[in-house]
Amino acid sequence: MTQNFTGGCQCGAVRYRVSGPVHHASICNCRMCQKALGNLMAPFASFEAPVEWTRGRPSHFRSSGRVKRGFCSNCGTPLTYQWGDSNPSLTIGSFDRPDAILPTVEFARDNRHPVFAHYDELLEEPLGSTDEERDLLAILKSYQHPDQDTTNWTPRAGNPSSR
Repeated sequence: MTQNFTGGCQCGAVRYRVSGPVHHASICNCRMCQKALGNLMAPFASFEAPVEWTRGRPSHFRSSGRVKRGFCSNCGTPLTYQWGDSNPSLTIGSFDRPDAILPTVEFARDNRHPVFAHYDELLEEPLGSTDEERDLLAILKSYQHPDQDTTNWTPRAGNPSSR
């Protein structure tokens, strides 16, 4: 049985669905991917089936002569990596269930950020471990799209804190 994967951007303006199985899942440490995701590495998953855009469509930035990257023009969430005319790869963090996709390949390991060699040595601080954090979490109202498709979700335009 083929598994369906869903996901989208943080604000919910762009949503997608794609049928599995996952063809290829990887992380890339190259500087271009780091800059594109604003992160230390970039995890992507590709599928043989085409991506179905179920709400909105990503905007694109051509990061090189062969690669374009898709993102939500409303909230900025990085969504795709596309080489030439191939199916776009999707950022694993944008899936509703990112834990269902496990990368099996690492690219540009020689450019891996030094923190990953010491990742298990980092101090662990659970969310909500202080009174101040618990108070903040109690009043925080998230505008983030839930990790599921829903028919009554309306994306918020712009920065909610500016209203």
